[in-house]
Amino acid sequence: MRDDARHRFVQGDICERERVRNLLATHRPRAIVHFAAESHVDRSIAGPAEFVQTNVVGTWALLEEARAYWEARGRDAGFRFLHISTDEVYGSLGPDDPAFAEETPYAPNSPYAASKAAADHLVRAYQHTYGLPTLTTNCSNNYGPRQYPEKLIPLVIRNALAGEPLPVYGDGRNLRDWLYVADHCEAVRLVLEKGRVGETYNIGGENERANIDVVRTICAVLERLRPPPAGSYAQLIRHVTDRLGHDRRYAMNIAKIRRELGWRPRESFESGLEKTVRWYLDNLERHFAAAAS
Repeated sequence: MRDDARHRFVQGDICERERVRNLLATHRPRAIVHFAAESHVDRSIAGPAEFVQTNVVGTWALLEEARAYWEARGRDAGFRFLHISTDEVYGSLGPDDPAFAEETPYAPNSPYAASKAAADHLVRAYQHTYGLPTLTTNCSNNYGPRQYPEKLIPLVIRNALAGEPLPVYGDGRNLRDWLYVADHCEAVRLVLEKGRVGETYNIGGENERANIDVVRTICAVLERLRPPPAGSYAQLIRHVTDRLGHDRRYAMNIAKIRRELGWRPRESFESGLEKTVRWYLDNLERHFAAAAS
């Protein structure tokens, strides 16, 4: 993709307003899709300041520059600012609670979730106050090829192949809804093209799994594709002290995006995980070396 003539990569900080301003003036985009965020809950607990800076101040900076750009273009009706957020802004569900809907009240429980909730509110405020044509999506746990190695699935794959412990927080029964990355990308494109300005759309994989079951499933796929020299990958599972304030369950109601835009996930958890593990087996050393550099 980096060799595609339609693509231009610029490394920078979204808080650098002058650089953002110059990029907008130079390339004159018809949309801004705002993925940039600090997103790892553990790191937000250890050091919240970076999350506030990037997720809150950075979102504000992008909104300010987007508003100035949009107004300079005569408040172009075709322009869109799409903000990518998370299911964690809604808090935690009980075992029998209905899934998060777009109307679910916000109740963030970690510094990461709180910083994303603040960003969501800023995006909404800029649409309501200034008329900036914004949209917001709140997605569930993503997984797939090329994911940063601190996340659960690539971490388990790497550790298992290295014969290292597979850490699982607490009893491992925390539930997450898993969304394959290509399904998420398809949903984002649909919201950008057809979503109603000012609206929020929940995006989920409809694949609720307990963390311990995710780890065991990864072990089973690895054992089939790359059998361990002795024993079982599952023997490496170690329960560790639970994360502070660990949310018990997330689940997404995706009826709105299905009804309005005709989107639904294509991948089951099993099919998406198979693709994911195969990619890491083919690209493990190169991917983790690149992430460490």
